[in-house]
Amino acid sequence: MKLRYLLDTNTLSEPLKPQAMSRVIDNLTASEHDIATAAPVVYEMIQGAYRLPESAKKRAEVLRYLDEFVATIPILPYDAAAARWHGQEHARLVNLGRTPAFIDGQIAAIAKVNELVLVTRNFKDFENFTGLSMENWFI
Repeated sequence: MKLRYLLDTNTLSEPLKPQAMSRVIDNLTASEHDIATAAPVVYEMIQGAYRLPESAKKRAEVLRYLDEFVATIPILPYDAAAARWHGQEHARLVNLGRTPAFIDGQIAAIAKVNELVLVTRNFKDFENFTGLSMENWFI
């Protein structure tokens, strides 16, 4: 199986919304064998869930989604190749006065070194990274 897409947090979490965009859901379904996510995306979802009150129904829903769906797709690590690319890109962007968020750099690096298209709604967070392929399933 050849992976094609790396899902950013906003795309991966869309099915959790009460009014989830059907276009995103359709793309997730059509690409079910071509998608992966990144370990930092899982981190963002877990920390977001645990910032909710323990009694919150939403917390349980997010954690269940992580166990029942996210755990079934490849979760790619932030490895040495990603760290190397990220370090070079981060330094380049800092020198240009465009310091990116660290976790966005990790996600971009994982997509880039694995030759995957980053699927995100937040193009602005990733637009300055060199050679990164992106798609927005929300439009």
